[in-house]
Amino acid sequence: MILHTVASPFIIFQTDESEYKKQRTVYYNGIPLLVQQTETNEYEIVRLLSSDPQHYLTYEPGTKLCATSLQFMV
Repeated sequence: MILHTVASPFIIFQTDESEYKKQRTVYYNGIPLLVQQTETNEYEIVRLLSSDPQHYLTYEPGTKLCATSLQFMV
């Protein structure tokens, strides 16, 4: 398999399982997001799970969110 990308190989081929355990799927203002908990108990957007292009203009990966405003998915 050949993968053509500008992303770092460390982002694509993560080997540390503990990084995935920190990630959760949540709703924020009705938008499904994949977030990761930081050391300061905030959540950082890893990926937007929406297909609406307008959501990508509002939120971007790396944005920090307050935990009290998130709706966690079961």
